[in-house]
Amino acid sequence: MSRILVIEDQADLALGLRSNLEIEGYLVDTVEEGSAGLTLARALHPDLVILDLMLPGMDGFRVLRTLRTEGFAMPVLILTARGEEADKVRGLRLGADDYVTKPFGLLELLARVEALLRRTGRSLGPVVHRFGEVEVDPALRLVRLRGRAIDLAPKEFDLLLALLRGDGRVVSRTALLREVWGYAGDVVSRTVDTHIAELRRKLEDDPSAPRHILTARKSGYRIER
Repeated sequence: MSRILVIEDQADLALGLRSNLEIEGYLVDTVEEGSAGLTLARALHPDLVILDLMLPGMDGFRVLRTLRTEGFAMPVLILTARGEEADKVRGLRLGADDYVTKPFGLLELLARVEALLRRTGRSLGPVVHRFGEVEVDPALRLVRLRGRAIDLAPKEFDLLLALLRGDGRVVSRTALLREVWGYAGDVVSRTVDTHIAELRRKLEDDPSAPRHILTARKSGYRIER
């Protein structure tokens, strides 16, 4: 599965990009600040970076220049509201592979992402996740249990994807609230627990003694494959 890092300070836009890219089968990480994005890019080595230019602290130009100076060769797609030709030329000269000017068409952006990944040989296509007898297809937003399609509400599906992205690690309630519902970190809610109960009811043989959707006491949840 191709991994994409989105460095974008507009929370709603970043969340929308993440959701739509995940539907296409990509693994997506988002971050709002330039310096934090640079740190994450160094740590994750994503297959592609979608980079806003107007970022708090370290702007996108500096992030891009630093990545290229340090030898990172992943394709970078600039996403910016600045449509001036000089900004585009500067970004390309610093090592950007493509750019899209806001507002943009989603289908165009997805096509450019796929083209960049295909051009660099990083496009691995959609991946179907499996745990126990459950199959999850992010591209089709389809879940099957023993070959039978299971009807999940949109947030239930998004929550399941967020847990699968944890790759067996515990994902905190706060992180799930922020990732799936867009809540701030200080929001307290039983929303996650309610949706976990529904996932267990639909996907576990015995919801009262789950084998795959597990609770980490006082921490969060994880998927046991």
